[in-house]
Amino acid sequence: MIQPPLNSAQFIDPNLLSRYAAACHTAADMGGAVLMEQFGKAKSWKKGIGDWVTQADFESQRVIHSYLMEQFPGHRFLGEEQTAGEQSCATESIDSNQDEFEFCWIVDPLDGTVNFVHQLRSFSVSIALLIRNPKTGFSQIVTGAVFDPTTEERFSATWQRGATLNGEPIRPSQCQHIADALTVVSTNTSVGPEDPQIKRMLNVMATPASMRRLGSAALNLCYVACGRVDAYWATNLSCWDVAAGWLIASEAGAGLEDFDGAQLNLMKPKFCCAATMELMNELRPLLMVDG
Repeated sequence: MIQPPLNSAQFIDPNLLSRYAAACHTAADMGGAVLMEQFGKAKSWKKGIGDWVTQADFESQRVIHSYLMEQFPGHRFLGEEQTAGEQSCATESIDSNQDEFEFCWIVDPLDGTVNFVHQLRSFSVSIALLIRNPKTGFSQIVTGAVFDPTTEERFSATWQRGATLNGEPIRPSQCQHIADALTVVSTNTSVGPEDPQIKRMLNVMATPASMRRLGSAALNLCYVACGRVDAYWATNLSCWDVAAGWLIASEAGAGLEDFDGAQLNLMKPKFCCAATMELMNELRPLLMVDG
């Protein structure tokens, strides 16, 4: 669970936080370089129905893992393409007998693999650092970066320091009404017409809002953060899809809600991200469907 701290000064040293942010940027750039070197050349195969993976996914993760573990050998690592020697950092499984904060890097080495396979230039590397206090159970994503190597755009955020695009501050749009909104959605590749994911899409499609399905959850959150789109929702993702983008959108000033009214849970992300609360209020009843 991601919960707000009572006092940020008691949580993490600012100098350490800057070091973590710099490492996050470097690792994202390294992963992006691998993706561009293998773009159009990497071998690809399916892990399941509509679930593609490529050699670039594994090579990007290998480079990122090697760099971060060299810089921070005591940290944990959770990547989408989990391999031998990498640790899980799911909050419910972390050892609670330690006195110090626990650190875990959450990495999607290639978010938007289907786009990458089809040589559609819309994919990214997503890296975030989660810190947890084992005594209290408090956890927080403290820095994150989403790098689009095709445009060389790096979205980044550090906890309580705001969000940036290539070093410049970003903010969401001021869109307040669904009739004016450009929305984005993520869905599974194989769902029936009665699936709640489809019902939510149809509810929004019945309004004047425009809708897109772009293929990279990390970039979707960043696009809300910088005002390129006005809202994004999803229920079918994993923590590595959203960890960095979640922080970036929050730090930029976007609203994030579990549209079923539960507390936001990074390990089981099910949420709507909107530019303003007025827009969120109009979307909420359209997204709260049975199933």
